Amino acid sequence: MKILNKIYINGEFVTPHGTETLDLFSPVSNEKVAEMTLADEVDTQHAIASAKEAFKTFSQSTKAERIAWLEKIHTVLKRRQQDLIDVMVDEYGGASAFVEMVIPASIDDFKEMAGVLKDFDFEPKASQSKVHLQGVGVVGVIIPWNMSNGFICTKVASAIAAGCTLVIKPSELSGQQTQIMMECLHEVGLPKGIVNFVNGIGAVVGAEMTRHPDLNKITFTGSTGVGKIIAKGAADHMKRVTLELGGKSPNIILDDADFADAIPKAIFAAYLNSGQACAAATRLLVPVNHLAEVNAIAKATIAQAIKVGDPKDSTVNIGPMVSKQQFERVEDYIRIGLEEGATLLTGGLGKPEGLDKGNFVKPTIFTDVDNSMRIAQEEIFGPVLSIIPYQDEADAIRIANDTPFGLCSYITSTDRARALRVANQIDAGRVCINNVLHDPLAPFGGFKQSGIGREYGAFGLDAYLEPKAIIG
Repeated sequence: MKILNKIYINGEFVTPHGTETLDLFSPVSNEKVAEMTLADEVDTQHAIASAKEAFKTFSQSTKAERIAWLEKIHTVLKRRQQDLIDVMVDEYGGASAFVEMVIPASIDDFKEMAGVLKDFDFEPKASQSKVHLQGVGVVGVIIPWNMSNGFICTKVASAIAAGCTLVIKPSELSGQQTQIMMECLHEVGLPKGIVNFVNGIGAVVGAEMTRHPDLNKITFTGSTGVGKIIAKGAADHMKRVTLELGGKSPNIILDDADFADAIPKAIFAAYLNSGQACAAATRLLVPVNHLAEVNAIAKATIAQAIKVGDPKDSTVNIGPMVSKQQFERVEDYIRIGLEEGATLLTGGLGKPEGLDKGNFVKPTIFTDVDNSMRIAQEEIFGPVLSIIPYQDEADAIRIANDTPFGLCSYITSTDRARALRVANQIDAGRVCINNVLHDPLAPFGGFKQSGIGREYGAFGLDAYLEPKAIIG
């Protein structure tokens, strides 16, 4: 069993002032694997003070200096890439096929941001005036458990590119993953205080970050409910916020699509990261006159191509839910779907055969779902897909937009011009055509209750800068 009893403040691993401990359990076996000492308000205050002091000098660093730091971080993380993959599979239960894809891409965020920085103009002109773009200050980073180190990479890369300093509160369920990341960033040798880690719970560490007057910005990834709490608290000191929140992404299969190809891809898009992903395509919109065909293909795909089990197995698509609490949440939603009268196509309540110890959920599909049902409106965060029939293209667009969320959307069509026309009518921050796609320089963020602001590339860098007009 691992003992995690250090946090990282002012360039040093230190013993927390906080004394409360948290037991961490394997999602595969539910056996205790680690014990973590939690930081408290005092630790958070020390971290913010360290970042504030470091900002005085780091904010004056040159573009070339920050590019060099980004490139060095990329080099160190690349060297520890397998460690970062292994710990995410072990602690979080992410399927190795997914983790082996996402960790290298996350590490490359530092390389991509270094490239953005090379061509970025920090002193553009506006009419006859100069605009000076300067770092917003001390940034508080609050992230969830479903891709902990991936979120750290994205946010740290943008903040350092802007000349900001950071206080990071990872999920308390990601202690082992955080330990590896702290070791990596310590090895880089950044000036003291630029990056600080405070492991603790949201109600203590997150709350102190939100209300502390010396923290200038919060960037948060997580649920819409928690995002609203942070936004309200941040308003007291007019903190800048970037909020990447929940989603209930529609996947529109237009009637000209190749259903034999599109539906299996849609299943994999729904079960992205074991369904524990804000971008998962959990509402599958199909023409009503193709519903029977879609049901048959979907059921066959589950039987032939979807495997639940040990995330270390490279043939597994769906690993366990991160915790017992998350497992119970998903089971509750499956129960709700049954009570609402949705047709259960496959899966359902209970654990898959032979997987009684861990937090495993049966890959579940409800069909002939009405978009007003809770399983179609609320973020479940597990391998549960709702198939929703539509009458025509206009009806599909109406259903897709009939949600409080607007993070991602997916469209499949053999007619690219038609797909683009539909994409322009969808209220979502990112629309993928004919597959699940990622562009590390394209903006990512949500419409409506899926958030405020954007991440990645120049859009992400801009979120960490304040424009100052110099006139005359």
